Amino acid sequence: MTTNQKAKIVRKKLLSDFEFYAKNALLIRTKDGDTTPLSLNTAQKQLLTAVQKQYKEEGKIRVIILKARQMGLSTFVGGWLYYWLSQRKAQRGLVVTHHADSTRALFDMTRRYHENCPEPVKPQTKYSSRRELNFNVLDSSYVVATAGGESVARGETITVAHLSELAFWSPSTADENFNAIMQAIPNKPNTAVFIESTANGVSGKFYDLWKGACEGTNGFLPVFLPWYIQEEYQEPCQQNVELSPDEERLKKEHHLTVEQLAFRRKKVAQNGLDLFKQEYPSNADEAFLTSGRPIFNPEQLVRMLETAEKPVGRYALENDEWQPHARGELTLYEEVVPGETYTIGADVAMGIRGGDFSVAQVLDGKKKLVGCYRAHVHPDFFADVLLRLGEFFNDAYIICESNSHGLLTCTRLYKDYDYANFHTEIVVDKISDKETVKLGFATTAKSKPLAINELRASLRMDEMLIHDKVTLRELLTYIETETGAMEAEAGCHDDCVMALALANYAHQQGWEPLNTYDNYYSEAI
Repeated sequence: MTTNQKAKIVRKKLLSDFEFYAKNALLIRTKDGDTTPLSLNTAQKQLLTAVQKQYKEEGKIRVIILKARQMGLSTFVGGWLYYWLSQRKAQRGLVVTHHADSTRALFDMTRRYHENCPEPVKPQTKYSSRRELNFNVLDSSYVVATAGGESVARGETITVAHLSELAFWSPSTADENFNAIMQAIPNKPNTAVFIESTANGVSGKFYDLWKGACEGTNGFLPVFLPWYIQEEYQEPCQQNVELSPDEERLKKEHHLTVEQLAFRRKKVAQNGLDLFKQEYPSNADEAFLTSGRPIFNPEQLVRMLETAEKPVGRYALENDEWQPHARGELTLYEEVVPGETYTIGADVAMGIRGGDFSVAQVLDGKKKLVGCYRAHVHPDFFADVLLRLGEFFNDAYIICESNSHGLLTCTRLYKDYDYANFHTEIVVDKISDKETVKLGFATTAKSKPLAINELRASLRMDEMLIHDKVTLRELLTYIETETGAMEAEAGCHDDCVMALALANYAHQQGWEPLNTYDNYYSEAI
């Protein structure tokens, strides 16, 4: 093989193999102040594997990365952008960070890549400023910006983008900036968007995008990288150190060494457990901590999220029948069992997109959450949904919120449709002794804490089995505020929580199903 042939093979490998390119063409500055080739660590390799798989399957990259602190992922993404832009024609790269200092740091890192790039693969530069590199022969360029400005990416065409620490972008402009950037990036092959951030609470654009990626609704691939895969996160200690029950559990679940647990113990002692979980999460859900007091046990809910089983199917209401549908509003976690008794709790919303959801939660006789309906539907149509849900689940007992818009739903279901297995209460006038039938469940300052506390008790005593991840995440972000109010964390929903609390409340009280058919229903709860 001639020298020229060898050079062509190497050049082709530099173009197609990022790990090879990084080791041979990218120089980074280490934490010790030295410069060294970029040899990928475990976290960077895991991210590269996920990115390569998505690119092979879809022809483009749309990835959102939730990470622990200082894992070198900004370095990885910055290196990938330089690798892509410096070897391809007519490309435009954009990096947006949350703070001007971070913007300068990432640009300096990229300029270091360029200045130290080997001559055979180093592109010619027409000009370089404090925010832009322009590769004139390739007609490609790299530009940086800080989130918050109104003109980020407006009027541009971007092919690759790195949105850094999105969780810390200004809440007042994060949506506008993100939407402008995404509109500037064609939804075509050979484009890439990397979103990477540590967590910053359970509201904001990053949290919304992460939820959407996990639910498979926004086209982004979620990549979570836990703290314990980072080689340097360990401390020397004695091998026979006594571990707490929580440390024993973590050691078993994640195969941690005592040195890794010593690192964790030191960080927890310095900053507290909650901050450690946010900055050094072991799983994706514990990274998003609430700012108020959690009503429900976060550790229990995280374990339930980790073990949650996939639904057996999704259904949509078509011509008054529940039909299998890939994007149906009804998620089923267990097939309907003839003779089983079911309870449905319903929380009613206005039906406006972008607002709250109308939710129906279905519990079986053993308090397994077997079905969840969640959609933006008007209160009158929600009565139709509940009617068909009740029929579908063996004439289930339905308890529906009667406040505000819920009164219309209750009235239609009980009076117009004459649904008999419906929750009502008899109110007796203290003066006249006159009895009045009260439809549904009125959520008041007294009744709401009762229902929520009964739900909390059921979960605490492991009486309830939940596989629905949307519901579990809402339970995680349901808090008690400083004023003592029980509600969702700012920017989050609690519709699934309230519907589940109502279903549990009716289940706790006990109800007797209609004996319409002999031997069709099981015994009353």
